[in-house]
Amino acid sequence: MIDKNKIIEILEEHLTNTDLFLVDVKVSGRNKIMVFLDGDKGVPISSCAEVSRHIETILDRDLEDFELEVSSVGLDTPLSSPRQFKKNVGRDIIYLDAEGKKVRAKLLDAGESEIIVEKEVPKKKKKKKEEKDDPVQKLSYEAVREVKVQVSFKKPDK
Repeated sequence: MIDKNKIIEILEEHLTNTDLFLVDVKVSGRNKIMVFLDGDKGVPISSCAEVSRHIETILDRDLEDFELEVSSVGLDTPLSSPRQFKKNVGRDIIYLDAEGKKVRAKLLDAGESEIIVEKEVPKKKKKKKEEKDDPVQKLSYEAVREVKVQVSFKKPDK
């Protein structure tokens, strides 16, 4: 079976000093290798093809046959690395908090160990004076279980 760590090592070395970065590698029991990339400016299909060719030049099909797929992460794929978070600063997100509750927010900033979000404040009928939580919060990556970017098809206000 092909070693996942070998693929990661090949890719990390190859992608150094590029705007592309590795998000995930999966290797099935039948040597189906799936590589998921992201990039600071997106991932053109030509980059996926180039990465695929690079991997194929290093792995020897005569020693071990394999199937290889290289693609960009999908829109519904959760963010997983600080670099992905940084790329998406300013976008609307939905995340699961520590209690498993879905929270809508805007990603204001992202660092190596935490993110800053502005939670969406639900519009409710006014009741008696309630204490309002600050919608802007710092959260460690461990405090948010799953973060997905919300895709909007609305035209931006001018």
